[in-house]
Amino acid sequence: MSNDRDFPAEAGTTNRITRRDALMAGTAAAVSRFAAPAGLSGALAGLAGVQVAAAQPSQPNIVFIIADDQGWKDVGYHGSDIKTPNIDKLATEGAKLEEYYVQPMCTPTRCALMTGRYPLRYGMQVGVVPAAGTYGLSLDETLLPQILRDAGYRTAMSGKWHLGHAKTAYWPKQRGFDSFYGATVGEIDHFKHSSHGVADWYRNNKPIKEPGFDNTLFGQEAVRVIKAHDQKKPLFLYLAFTAPHTPFQAPKEYLDRYKNITDENRRAYAAMISVIDDEVGNVVAALEKKGIRDNTLIVFMSDNGGVVNSMFTGDSKVEGKLPADNGPYRDGKGTLYEGGTRSVAFMNWPGKIKPGAFNGLMHVVDMLPTLAGLAGAKPGKDKPLDGMDMWPAISEGKPSPRTEIVYNVDPMVGAVREGDWKLVWAAALPQKIELFNLAQDKSEATNLADKNPDKVKELQARITELATQMKPPLLLLEAMRLTFFTPLVTPSPEEMFAAGD
Repeated sequence: MSNDRDFPAEAGTTNRITRRDALMAGTAAAVSRFAAPAGLSGALAGLAGVQVAAAQPSQPNIVFIIADDQGWKDVGYHGSDIKTPNIDKLATEGAKLEEYYVQPMCTPTRCALMTGRYPLRYGMQVGVVPAAGTYGLSLDETLLPQILRDAGYRTAMSGKWHLGHAKTAYWPKQRGFDSFYGATVGEIDHFKHSSHGVADWYRNNKPIKEPGFDNTLFGQEAVRVIKAHDQKKPLFLYLAFTAPHTPFQAPKEYLDRYKNITDENRRAYAAMISVIDDEVGNVVAALEKKGIRDNTLIVFMSDNGGVVNSMFTGDSKVEGKLPADNGPYRDGKGTLYEGGTRSVAFMNWPGKIKPGAFNGLMHVVDMLPTLAGLAGAKPGKDKPLDGMDMWPAISEGKPSPRTEIVYNVDPMVGAVREGDWKLVWAAALPQKIELFNLAQDKSEATNLADKNPDKVKELQARITELATQMKPPLLLLEAMRLTFFTPLVTPSPEEMFAAGD
């Protein structure tokens, strides 16, 4: 399977900023490399926008948008009946990441994004942080917003956190974000903003009450952040929607758009994705009105595949058929098959990323080194990253440096991909070994393990190696307590007071 982009790199292109250049982001050389190509049209455009350009930093603004449990096919540009014109426009004008991998569930993917490291390395590889969970992403890990803030960025978050909620030390404001608006847990009622009847809605470290559909409010907050942003500093905006995660709820005006869909779950699910799409459009419009769209990288992804198994619907009890569509890919959220781990994703930056499909392997852990490199930021050196800088591949059409995908490794099951070969190994009794050639069988329909014993041994050895590096899963360490205690755990009033705003 080719790792090449399906368009050629432009001969003589020098527009890309390298990591070394980024570290000198204040110099004229770095500024000039971010500038538009020379020429009459470029010069005229530069003169027309000289006041805006002068106010902008050389580092790009970054808007990172994440959907929650959105199926691979559930966007217009993948052939869905769900209408996503704003997402489609960004995707078709940018790089569609068609072999982009995430972890099979919410918390592990968000951990991998924020750390650039596989969740198995810090005990977050099993399940999600439940409402009754008292643990969170290790405070020893250096997160993406911390790295970007140290590089001079204003960092803002709007949406779902899900990396620890029982102690304020785990919350976004204490993990690198200058501002936070949204929910800390994995699933809330989209209108009541509560989990198990307990409110989970905050601005910074303070609980707030307000009406409205949560995803609409998340988008409005993102627009507010953009409007208020001081252009003397670059902006990192993390917009983490709770849609289309259960419960399947949406405002009536969005449900009315899909009267043709008779299945109630699918209608609500489609409506939720339309809310996301509208808010994405509002964010782009705000960037354009602010005059910073051309210096803004937009990233979009889902945290895992769509849910197609009732085991993984979260706290909600869903009656009827589950609505997500993962296209040609097997199974969905919560599994190590392609339907659970291959995410709809794209990157868009006018003038820096050419339109097309990027078919090289990419993993969510690659986002941190890629974004840090563009920002001129220095990732923490105390712990090695699993991620790779993908910018040369995405911006210039070079081959992906990644040849391996680590889907996950936990005490029960592990899966890795080397080139076109993928092994899913359930080690617990009864043992199950599945080997697939994804170039020939993207739907994982034919198990080739018996015919390729040497390849099985090779990939088993890799999984075993990763297992020796694995930290005990924190969820399993809390399993006994969680069996008898299910309500939402929140910080004490004293801790909330100490955390301040």
